[in-house]
Amino acid sequence: MEHVQEYPPPAAPSAYPPLASVSVIGPEYCYPQLLDLAVVRKVLTIMTVHDRWQVFRGKSTEEKDLIFTVKRSSMIQLKTKLHVFLATNPKENVFDFRVEGSWLERSWIIYSGESNTILAQMHKKHNVESVLLGKGKFMVTVYPNVDYAFVVALIAILDGINHDDDE
Repeated sequence: MEHVQEYPPPAAPSAYPPLASVSVIGPEYCYPQLLDLAVVRKVLTIMTVHDRWQVFRGKSTEEKDLIFTVKRSSMIQLKTKLHVFLATNPKENVFDFRVEGSWLERSWIIYSGESNTILAQMHKKHNVESVLLGKGKFMVTVYPNVDYAFVVALIAILDGINHDDDE
């Protein structure tokens, strides 16, 4: 029987889980227990310019409503590596969060900054439909006290990156 290694390998729970809430969009989106989300269809489109994605509150594009910015860590990548900068970090010298993984494997991990503290993991949803038809369904595990609206926004960006790379 052949063993297939997914990238990144499924992570064990972080040795140092977030002690305080990680609220980016809002504290009302931080759940005190492990939260599993099933992502079954695209519900949001995000526009980009030069491998830089900006997320704003509501329909605004004003600087005062900027929540966070996402950039590729380098222009040429075999695997997806993104750096996330909060609006409160305008110099963008050090990233606040990072996302690493593979669209092909539909497996990503969101980390806090440069640490190994895992905030959320995304992985393929294995069922008959996804295996036979290649449908784009996957599961997301959001760790306790992590802003799940922020995680969903990152998923929309990952989806946009995948579709940009396909064109």
